[in-house]
Amino acid sequence: MKDTNISRRRFAQAIGSGTALSMVGGGAALSLAGCATGPTTSAERKLGRVLVVGGGYGGATAAKYLKKWGGPGLEVMLVERQTAFVSCPLSNLVLGGSRKIADLTVPYDGLRRAGVIVVNDEVEAIDPAKRSATFRKLANQSFDRIVVSPGIELDFDSVQGLDAEAQKTILHAWKAGPQTVALRAQLEAMPDGGVYVLSIPKSPYRCPPGPYERVCQVAHYFKTAKPRSKIIVLDANPDIQSKKGLFLAAWNGPYKGIVSYQSNMNVTEVDARNRVAVTELGDKVKADVLNVVPSQRAGAIAQKAGLVNANNRWCMVDWLTLESTAAPGVHVLGDSTLSAPAMPKSGHMANQHGKAVAAAIVETLNGRAPQPPMMANTCYSFIDDKNVVHVASVHRYVPEKKTIEPVAGAGGLSPAANELEGQYANAWARNIWNDMLT
Repeated sequence: MKDTNISRRRFAQAIGSGTALSMVGGGAALSLAGCATGPTTSAERKLGRVLVVGGGYGGATAAKYLKKWGGPGLEVMLVERQTAFVSCPLSNLVLGGSRKIADLTVPYDGLRRAGVIVVNDEVEAIDPAKRSATFRKLANQSFDRIVVSPGIELDFDSVQGLDAEAQKTILHAWKAGPQTVALRAQLEAMPDGGVYVLSIPKSPYRCPPGPYERVCQVAHYFKTAKPRSKIIVLDANPDIQSKKGLFLAAWNGPYKGIVSYQSNMNVTEVDARNRVAVTELGDKVKADVLNVVPSQRAGAIAQKAGLVNANNRWCMVDWLTLESTAAPGVHVLGDSTLSAPAMPKSGHMANQHGKAVAAAIVETLNGRAPQPPMMANTCYSFIDDKNVVHVASVHRYVPEKKTIEPVAGAGGLSPAANELEGQYANAWARNIWNDMLT
């Protein structure tokens, strides 16, 4: 007789999340997100306590599925500094004017109803050896497992002049929230005929297509409200990092004459008072609105806990369980990880990490071997307020290489921007937020 528990476990780790229907390789591909029963355990058995640090796409998903699959025997505590989840995906639409930040904000009430202990606090230190945590408000506590999903830390020191005072006016808006709203206000205050300058850091950074989508959204706003205004893109990379042809089609099509893209332009200094970006080659570019996205690294708590062990920036993990290679019993998710081959730092991928780590921890606490994970990813980019493009991929664990690699042929790219994918993108957001937070 077939072992249904094993089948469920494998199915739970293989499914994608969020997108009800996405276009992959030009055809329709159904994603059975959130439909799996997942790993099971006896309600009477005490499994232990798990701390999840960070309530973003990775941490919120991990907390939900740890509790869902661990049941009453597993106590799950999620600690998050913010009182509500705010999505980075779709936040560029706030700059374009078709969304408000409230449209991207979801409370943590659903996780509380699911049995997760959600605490609005900050983890100040982690002792990996003792698997204990020090909090700003709560008393110190110990756990059986710790999941660290802190997102990114922006390296302001990589840009000379971008000190605390300069950061008040030279915004990054690479973490959705107050800075997103503030950058929109700067664009609204800018005179028609002004210049918006966007500085893109060298890869890897959070959301490879994100800066280029931002260019499209600002261009869409300028075209409709400030038609004499211009955009200058200073990209530290040698080329556009994602969906190149699709973005160029927009910049050379509906946004022709608005966007000037310049590669190999690494901004290393700013003159905040005069809103001037200076590249490592000495080029000086004046802006009316200067938007500098610095280089990035794993969240600060990962550094403090000694989990950063790759290039002094990222956390290496065992991709079978997402357990840190620097600290047994501590798992790292999402943007803070040293990405596996061709794995993007994206919200959808962090959601997949969350499910994979939840399954691995529940299996381990039940005395079972974790099953090799399989993950899917879709990144949508809004060209304007309705037309959207996407890139999709599927990734599987390769035991002989002990890593996750993309599955050849199991992905795709939009042939062109279209309104139907705009509907898919909005459905993706609603579905993945429900999957994480309700």
